[in-house]
Amino acid sequence: MLIRDATAADWPAILPIFTAVVEAGETYAYPAGLSSAEAEALWFGQPRVVVAEDEGVVVGSATTGPNRPGRGAHVGTASFMVAEAARGRGVGRALGEHVLARSREAGFRAVQFNAVVETNVGAVHLWQSLGFRIVGTVPEAFESRSHGLVGLHVMHRFLR
Repeated sequence: MLIRDATAADWPAILPIFTAVVEAGETYAYPAGLSSAEAEALWFGQPRVVVAEDEGVVVGSATTGPNRPGRGAHVGTASFMVAEAARGRGVGRALGEHVLARSREAGFRAVQFNAVVETNVGAVHLWQSLGFRIVGTVPEAFESRSHGLVGLHVMHRFLR
């Protein structure tokens, strides 16, 4: 698997992944029915976007940058999406490890995820296995298509 910086030319390969994840209604609070341009503006809104390729096919993507501007810019954040057909093959872990290494290299002191859906047990387990801790849960902050109102975990990991 190759993880590399994404370019605008990768958007046509990222869009089906983005659309499927958002439309599933289980992990992201982005509104359904976004146009390609609206989705691209959201995903490419972070300073760095990477893609994971398996045999030349984009199977996942991640965004990363500061969690907050100014006095909060020493803490990074990231978002991840993996194609359904590629799940369970280590794509999320590879993207997570890559983002952690790049965040450390960029000088971030920690990485914080602001909204990990508590019923997304695969993601919660993955992030915990990579050293993240749940530092709080906002109750009923996400409307899951299959579970109704569920909590959003705030997850944090120091990079030192």
